[in-house]
Amino acid sequence: MALNSTIYKVELQISDMDRHYYATHALTLARHPSETEERLMVRLLAFALLADERLEFGKGLSDEDEPALWRKAYTDEIELWIDVGQPDEARIRKACGRARQVVVLNYGGNTADLWWHRNASALARHRNLTVLDIPAATVAELVALLQRGMRLQCLVQDGQLQLMNDADAVAVDPVRRMAPAETVA
Repeated sequence: MALNSTIYKVELQISDMDRHYYATHALTLARHPSETEERLMVRLLAFALLADERLEFGKGLSDEDEPALWRKAYTDEIELWIDVGQPDEARIRKACGRARQVVVLNYGGNTADLWWHRNASALARHRNLTVLDIPAATVAELVALLQRGMRLQCLVQDGQLQLMNDADAVAVDPVRRMAPAETVA
């Protein structure tokens, strides 16, 4: 018998001062049985960091040809491909060939550092790739916000993000390992 996904409903109010983006999103996140709470919250963080009217969650773990999130142009061209965790270099190379811009949110503490050191030289070839590290302590704080129904506010200013509910706030300061000359948007 197959296990069902766990559904999370999120009302996410975003005030991104850096990109002048202000919106409220009603999101439904499906957590695959093999997905960790950490990965789920990093996917939500990725949405908050790069929010856009057309940004959507991919099929994720159930479809290897789709990213965790993506934004497509009206012509169906992939403008932004977002993966979370430590995807292999071949997947990133393929994504860089398919999308105008690729962002990887790397997390996992020591395993994230090992992944970066193992792949940094190969990833340096990709001119449309951004790699951001999310510290393990920050991911743990994000997981503490997790509930089946969430109302969150997100404030982005000067590259830093604050994710808040009624009781708690988590400061997120992604470490930029690699970025193209243009800014992420």
